[in-house]
Amino acid sequence: MTTGAAPRLGGWQQAWRLAAAVALGVFLWLSTAALLPPGCAVDGCSWFVTGDPLLAIGSLILLPWRRRFALTVGVTIAIVSSVSILAAGAAFLVLCSIATRRRPLEIAIVVLVYVAASQVSLGLYPIREDASPMWLQLAGPVLAAGTAVAIGAAIGARRVELRSLRDRAESAEREQAARAAQAKAVERNRIAREMHDVLAHRISLVAMQAGVLDHRGDLTAEENRVLVRGIAEGAHQALEELRDVLGVLRSNADRPEAPQPCIDQIPELVADASASGMDIELTDTVQGRPSSALGRTCYRIVQEGLTNAAKHAPGSRVRITVDGRAGDKLHVGVRNSPPSAPTSQPPTSGFGLHGLAERVALAGGELDHQATAEHGYLLTAQLPWPDHNHEKSE
Repeated sequence: MTTGAAPRLGGWQQAWRLAAAVALGVFLWLSTAALLPPGCAVDGCSWFVTGDPLLAIGSLILLPWRRRFALTVGVTIAIVSSVSILAAGAAFLVLCSIATRRRPLEIAIVVLVYVAASQVSLGLYPIREDASPMWLQLAGPVLAAGTAVAIGAAIGARRVELRSLRDRAESAEREQAARAAQAKAVERNRIAREMHDVLAHRISLVAMQAGVLDHRGDLTAEENRVLVRGIAEGAHQALEELRDVLGVLRSNADRPEAPQPCIDQIPELVADASASGMDIELTDTVQGRPSSALGRTCYRIVQEGLTNAAKHAPGSRVRITVDGRAGDKLHVGVRNSPPSAPTSQPPTSGFGLHGLAERVALAGGELDHQATAEHGYLLTAQLPWPDHNHEKSE
């Protein structure tokens, strides 16, 4: 089984591996030298002190390429180790390196070449020792090769585990980044919706009053003062509401949020809009008190209807109906007649009805908005109103 590319070794990692190969080769070379007859290096063992070290140096030069050309370098060094005792350390290292790749065919080829080459080296030097059976002659090289393969396999398994942990950590980081980006997008949408709900209504009323001043030349001085005072108060209230929103955004997590509007504040909303010059009639036949979330959604529906009427149909008559009871539905409707006079189209954000639809959908209700046959506009919503008291009694 292949595990992919092994991690690239740094200079220090490469150096200590080569040093270990040299140390093992020197140990075996000195052990062999101690078994040679006296004077062998001069009389018949000159290869031991000349050719053997040169081939070992060549093997060490090949080792840095053992990963790129694993099979070629492994077989070459295994063959060289048959005539170079010093190259045995390089052969052991290349066997470990190939075993880390966890490719059985490559490992088998190099091990067979290494064991076969070791039998050649037994008769290379005149070492006096008792004759031993073939299985005993093979035991040493097989044990050495097995040890190298076991070490390499353990290193390879460790690398696979580390790579798996690293991949999982990177995957977790990507998922966390995606969740953070999604949370930021949701928060941006929430902030945009709150800004629209809080400010659009107030600024629309200010714009409507300013439009009356611009188009009505027959107003008395007192009427002009009332409109100017209303514009100033509306601008001041819009500034205060903007400051409240920004304060919530900048506050710490442990700071309580500002109180949210509820269904009981709809009459105040209507009175405020009526004071700005709008002709509004409210019919409230709600039986009971809905939850705070349901009441807040109802308030926002009425607020959006008044905002749109002030922006697109100044001077129109607005009729608001709120009806419902627990265990049934909460019905909200805002109908406005056509504008009393042609007006220029005000700039629109396009987010009001979209954000309102999201609110109603989160409450499990349905929102509808359409032009009427009289060229007015109708905004309606049906919100489910569960009867929690009845559920508890059951």
